[in-house]
Amino acid sequence: MSAARTACYIGIGSNLGDARANVERAIERLKGLRDTSMNAQSSLFRTAPVDAGGDDYINAVVRIDTALSAQELLQALQAIELDFGRERPFPNAPRTLDLDIELYGQQVISTEALTVPHPRMTQRAFVLIPLLQIDPLVTIPGLGPAHTFVPNVAGQAIHRI
Repeated sequence: MSAARTACYIGIGSNLGDARANVERAIERLKGLRDTSMNAQSSLFRTAPVDAGGDDYINAVVRIDTALSAQELLQALQAIELDFGRERPFPNAPRTLDLDIELYGQQVISTEALTVPHPRMTQRAFVLIPLLQIDPLVTIPGLGPAHTFVPNVAGQAIHRI
């Protein structure tokens, strides 16, 4: 008997080094997570930093189904970030790789280490547009259909690569 799996959406971003290669390699690493399968990935998108400086970001969103708990998934994502040389010198610092749990099923999680749905996902084109590309009908627990937040990000430049 296999463990129950939860549908999760992971936001991926990079703006240091070869950002595109970092995102592509991260997607491959996510495909190899234990007790997890990837069943959708967005296109890659180029976006300007939001509330930060530095080079443009390359972003994507993937959907995984996982038997990992939210905490186990967070630990796995942070381990991948560290493998890519992620440092956290200050909030919104440029990064080699950023992996965020945007949604973990329909759960609302609020711990010191993890907040899901991701608290700023409705304010970021680099999350909403790729998310809606792979699941146009996705809902954000406690907030409603994701597509209703697109007007909030209409002024943010985002370009599919």
